[in-house]
Amino acid sequence: MEDTYILGIESSCDDTSAAVMRNGILLSNVTASQAVHEAYGGVVPELASRAHEQNIVPVVDQALKRAGVGREQLSAIAFTRGPGLLGSLLVGVSFAKGMAASLQIPLIDVNHLQGHIMAHFIHTPDDDYVSPQFPFLCLLVSGGNSQIVLVKSYREMQIIGQTIDDAAGEAIDKCSKVMGLGYPGGPIIDRLARQGNPEAFQFSKPNIPGYDYSFSGLKTSFLYSLRDWVRDDPQFVEHHLNDLAASLERTIVDILMKKLRLAARDLKISRVALAGGVSANNGLRNAFHDHARRYGWQIFIPRFSYTTDNAAMIAMVGHFKYQDKDFCPMSAPAFSRVSV
Repeated sequence: MEDTYILGIESSCDDTSAAVMRNGILLSNVTASQAVHEAYGGVVPELASRAHEQNIVPVVDQALKRAGVGREQLSAIAFTRGPGLLGSLLVGVSFAKGMAASLQIPLIDVNHLQGHIMAHFIHTPDDDYVSPQFPFLCLLVSGGNSQIVLVKSYREMQIIGQTIDDAAGEAIDKCSKVMGLGYPGGPIIDRLARQGNPEAFQFSKPNIPGYDYSFSGLKTSFLYSLRDWVRDDPQFVEHHLNDLAASLERTIVDILMKKLRLAARDLKISRVALAGGVSANNGLRNAFHDHARRYGWQIFIPRFSYTTDNAAMIAMVGHFKYQDKDFCPMSAPAFSRVSV
């Protein structure tokens, strides 16, 4: 049987990434990050798209060289079609179309969020990671998304709960910015929280019916409380930084796990996975292990290298879609917003 080689390309936000898979096994995964946004406290779309233009050729070149694969060996090119920043997506989409046309091979479009979920199926030649069996629940949390997804197969996914306003990662970043901690706030809050008391401060939690989330109330509660504390003590943040971070992280984790716990109970599913950029958070990972002990969950937590945006997850979806001959036309446009 002839080997299948899939080149994956990811450019949905501020990371340019390319990966190569052979028969569903990852051979390389190269990512170029953009430090230019740190000075602005968030991703600047125009700067992101310009950086993608500079990075995409060398990143793809390195991915092919590290995999030991020539362009002529590629079977198909999988690319992130959306959701994401439209300017950033267009760089990856245009490059993938041009390369596929020149090589006369199929194009495979991938939903970025689907990629995060399917990151649990990435394997390297020498790993022993166990992928979840279908069906399973997946908590997908990132800077722009907080969703509970019922995953019935790689192509059949149902969102049963999602945020009605801010996402968990977005709330963390905004609170971090107010405290003067910089961007991205997630890793900073996570590091500080490990040294703090998670019970030091209490912040409001939402009361939303069903499995949906809301984080705008928590964000507002945090900001107004911080304003009052700083008014009484200008050095308050400096004196209580670790405790503030720990309490904020605990509150967000509690909100996320309460709805996930409810969904798992109602649907009678014990296979539960975690995905997305916020899945790197230490407090959230610990909560998953705690729930595995308390409720008998079989949990699936991604390796750190596959939590943030990466092309390996795009190539993984591409592998499955290639097997089904599920290709897309050259006319397929990028899209900025969509559900799984």
